[in-house]
Amino acid sequence: MTTLISPATGQRIGEAPSASLAESDAAIERAAEAFPAWRDVTPGERARLLRRFAAVVDEHIEELADLEVRNAGHTRGNARWEAGNVRDCLNYYSAAPERLFGRQIPVAGGVDVTFHEPLGVVGIIVPWNFPMPIAAWGFAPALAAGNTVVLKPAELTPLTAIRIGELALEAGLPEGVLTVVPGKGSVVGERFVTHPLVRKIAFTGSTEVGKRIMAGCAEQVKKVTLELGGKSANIVFADADIAAAAASAPYAVFDNAGQDCCARSRILVERSAYDEFLGRLEPAVTALRVLDPGDEASEMGPLISAGHRDSVRRYLGDVDVAFAGTDPGGPGFWVPPSVVLTDDTAAPIWREEVFGPVVAVMPFDDEAHAVELANDSDFGLSGSIYTSDLGRGLRVARGVEAGNLSVNSHSSVRYWTPFGGYKQSGLGRELGPDAPHAFTEEKNVFIAH
Repeated sequence: MTTLISPATGQRIGEAPSASLAESDAAIERAAEAFPAWRDVTPGERARLLRRFAAVVDEHIEELADLEVRNAGHTRGNARWEAGNVRDCLNYYSAAPERLFGRQIPVAGGVDVTFHEPLGVVGIIVPWNFPMPIAAWGFAPALAAGNTVVLKPAELTPLTAIRIGELALEAGLPEGVLTVVPGKGSVVGERFVTHPLVRKIAFTGSTEVGKRIMAGCAEQVKKVTLELGGKSANIVFADADIAAAAASAPYAVFDNAGQDCCARSRILVERSAYDEFLGRLEPAVTALRVLDPGDEASEMGPLISAGHRDSVRRYLGDVDVAFAGTDPGGPGFWVPPSVVLTDDTAAPIWREEVFGPVVAVMPFDDEAHAVELANDSDFGLSGSIYTSDLGRGLRVARGVEAGNLSVNSHSSVRYWTPFGGYKQSGLGRELGPDAPHAFTEEKNVFIAH
């Protein structure tokens, strides 16, 4: 069993099961046994079951939100949205079974058609920062495409995944179609990678672990999707609405206490607007409501664990904090939202993913300089561009090496648009209308006249 700790209080909140190697094998084998029947469910019936699953999740939104507030320290508003995102993903991908089209390709001497066929068992490995949405981003399109799923939640935050697995059965999904296997990454996650019956891994987590998973999948030439780290840039030009850019910047990096691979943890500001931007950023940061996550008014909660809090504090111990917000103090794993000023592109606070409520600000001289600084990173997941010049917004968006960019906003992830990273931020794409195809093989069949 794994002891679970509340991030807000540091106190024990319960225990969760931790699967052994033998139990992991048994779960994978049950999923493999369930696959042929699930694959052969008619598209309309599979769609109906997914819609029913979505409806059952919707009936338990508050229960799931309560679990996430306690287990992950998410604010109640965020947790409620995250549970709703599971429902929305299931509803969206419930349309896929009846629209998983192949093609008819013109050829000489016959007819050529293609089919998208499910892979079999898909292993989904979920991180602790967004336990519910990231699970659904994997299992909803995978199930829609006709695969069975084994899902490993993070050791620290298994409660919502376990409950969602129970809700799947309540909704009528057959046994073995969606199996939640809580446990250690070194046991359960590793077995997903090495077991020959698992045909694909969808992993979200650190770049370091992602590299190991990719190497492990290479042994069997196993399909893999990786959504990894980020060090995204928020680029603010002098012609932007500086007040709006400064007011929105804290929410782009301090949401979920900065524990977000899309966090805009580097702010680049055109030099002529630098002082004005900082002057407006400070009150926006200090006004951020960092409260007990169960409080409906809370805008930022604690970090996930004592170890992670200490890691973030080490970064702050090496720099001068220009200004910071507040936190409740006392028990729990709290770090206040903090702003650091730097002009050193080699500084760890600028280059490394802190994964906490810390943002570094740097001036730039012109458009080319902004793109150069934004791209001077091993990562390329997300980013924002603030400008009143639409042409500049498009040029910079095309110039920045990142998979998800927004102009005059901080939007990163919508379940109906593709999501994924450049460089060491990942491999492949999730979400959007094509996501079910990533859980299929494309088969080509030629029929001679």
